[in-house]
This record gives sequence, structure tokens and C-alpha cells, in this order.
Amino acid sequence: MTPSLTEPGETPYLSPKQARGLILILGVLTAFGPMSIDMYLPSLPAMAEDLKAPISGVQMTLSSFFIGMGLGQMFFGPLSDRFGRRPLLLVGIVLYIITSALCALSSGIEALIGLRFLQALGGSAASVLARAMVRDFFSGDEAARVMSLIMLVMGAAPLLAPFIGGYVLLWFDWRAIFWVLTGFGLLSLVLTLIFVRESLSAERRTRHGLVGMLGVYGRVLSHRSAMGYLLANATAYSGMFAYFAGSPFVFIEIYNVAAEDYGYLFACNVIALMSVSLLNARLVGRLGAHRLFVSAVRIIAVAGVVLLVNAITGFGGLPGIVIPLFIYVGSLSMIGANAMAMALDRFPQAAGSVSALSGGLMFAVGALSASAVGVFHDGSALAIAAVITATGLASLAAQAYLTGTKD
Repeated sequence: MTPSLTEPGETPYLSPKQARGLILILGVLTAFGPMSIDMYLPSLPAMAEDLKAPISGVQMTLSSFFIGMGLGQMFFGPLSDRFGRRPLLLVGIVLYIITSALCALSSGIEALIGLRFLQALGGSAASVLARAMVRDFFSGDEAARVMSLIMLVMGAAPLLAPFIGGYVLLWFDWRAIFWVLTGFGLLSLVLTLIFVRESLSAERRTRHGLVGMLGVYGRVLSHRSAMGYLLANATAYSGMFAYFAGSPFVFIEIYNVAAEDYGYLFACNVIALMSVSLLNARLVGRLGAHRLFVSAVRIIAVAGVVLLVNAITGFGGLPGIVIPLFIYVGSLSMIGANAMAMALDRFPQAAGSVSALSGGLMFAVGALSASAVGVFHDGSALAIAAVITATGLASLAAQAYLTGTKD
């Protein structure tokens, strides 16, 4: 694989071997969110019992993480357009390492909620800057293809994380999960120090101050199709955040799935994500990013409606819940890779800001959807199904009204 160059010296050169290695490492960096969310999902019921906290309080540790990820990306993204990617990436990873260790030592739900927010601020740097680096090296459909491959690599995190979390919980307790996350942060720091070089040269950086950075956000927000892609992506992915918040209680408490077996059900969705990422990487050059994006949005809208009907009627039991979720979550990788590539292509000189806005929107809406699942939880699967249906239909509306054409 070779990078898409525009003018000599404008884009850092990568050999095919370097490109493959970079994709692998960027996939690891984008995994901060999935690792920090998915690994401790099986422990939520045990955490509530140990800390003597209500379910809504434990779910707030998810919501605070989502808020931190969103705000952190809005902060790190535009700053990286001005000061470069690598220094801010290192700062974020160090913050993540420190706060992960403090999470393991926390003694109350209030402290854990706050520390999860700070942990997310650190992890957000890795997520947003990895996506920005893709645009530093690649463009157009090639960027969509690379983004799909990164999501394929990233897919290993949510595939493995619930299994790791479930068995750590079986052998130790929920605090040990945060020590594992501390080790993940240290590994990422070493990889970044050794293998990741600066991708945004000084002459390609913006010279905006704070007002100028806000102006970039304003231009993106006022661009119809760019905002259509970002909003459709954010609302679609917020359905997965609702899944994160509600599925441990639905599967473990309602359908009596063992905590250590929760990872098997979660893995079904991750396998779907990875498979569709690979499919997207192969099809995007032939069909185009926009066309694949539109198809995937329509699929999740239908899957959400089916999920809601099954939750109301009880049709299909556990498979009636798992199968629509499998289709919904799997389709997200086709939405995410293509929507991100199309939005970035409209603002190539502000990739950090666009990536930050995308992440900020996604985690802001995700925090709302996760909170809604907690607020409306009634001991059944209805809350999670209703929220996911709403996110799928909202994504369809954004796509239809704002990205009906490519421009």
C-alpha cells in the first residue's frame, strides 16, 4: 500500500512496509475507547454491588467517559492542527495511564465517575489524532479504505476486551480490569515513542488562535454535506453506546448469561464489525464511499425497528435481541469509515478539527443515549431497544436530508 500523494513534500512519504506498520499502530491507538469501555462492561453489576451504588450511578461511569472522550477530542483535534500530532498524542497517553491507575484505587462511585472523565480526556487524544493522521497520509477513497483497515485492526479490541474483562472479574475483581488498562496505556506509549513520527510538518500547520480554531468549527458546522456525514455517523454510533450501557444488564440479569460468557455475545457484534470493515475496504474503490454509506444507514434503521418490535412482543427470546443488534452494530463500520473519509475530504487542511468534531458529536450523542437507557431501564429490554431504534432513524434522517448528494 502506498500513500496518496498530492505534491512532493506535502504529504510525508511512506513505503508500503511503513504504511502497513502505521495502519497497525493507528489501529491500536484508536482502540483506547473500545478497550476502556468494553473491558469493564461485564463488571458493571459486580461494581454496583461492591460500591453499594445504584445501577444508574454505575452507568454514569460510562456516560462520564463518553463526555470526556467527546470534549477531549474537541480540544486535542484543533490544537494538533496548529502544534502537530505527536506531542499532544504523548500527553494524552500519559494522562490516560495515570488516571487508569487511580480508577483501580478508587473507593467510591463519585470518585470513579470523575476519574473516568479524566481517563477519557487522555484516551481521546489517541483516538482523534490517529484519525487525523490517516488524512495526513491518505485522501479520498484511499483514506476510506485505510480507515476501514484501521477499524479492522481496532476491532480486535472489542473482540478481546469483554473476554479479558469477564475472566479478570472471575479470577480477581473489577479493580484489576483498570490495572490491565494501565498496562495497555503503557504499551501504547512505548509503541508511539518508538514507531510514530510527526505526520504534520510545520509548514502545513494552521496559524489560527482560539478564535480561528472556533472559526474552523463554524465552517464545518455550516457545510451541509459534511455535517450530514458527521451527524449520521454520530447518531448511528450512539446506538452502540446504548448497547454498551444496557446489554450487561439485559444479557446477564434478564437472560441469565454468565458474566464470563458475556464476551461471547459481545464478540458476535465485533466479528460483524470486522467483517463489514473488510468488505468495505474491498468494495469502496468499486462502489464509492458515499453509496456504501447510504446503504449502511438504511440497514441500521431497519434493524433498529426489528429490535424494538422483538423487545415489545418478546418474539425470538434472546436471539430476537441478539440478531438485530448483530446487524445494527456490524453495519456501523461501513458508516464510520465512509462518513469520516467523506467529511475529511471536504476540509483536508483541517483534518484534526474535523476528526475532533466527529468524535465530539459521537460521544456527546452517545452519552445522551447511554443515559437514556439508564433512566428508562425497567427490568426489560425495552429501554435499550427504543433508544437504538431512535438512533437508527435519526441517522437515516440526517443522511436523507443532508447528504442526498455528494456535494
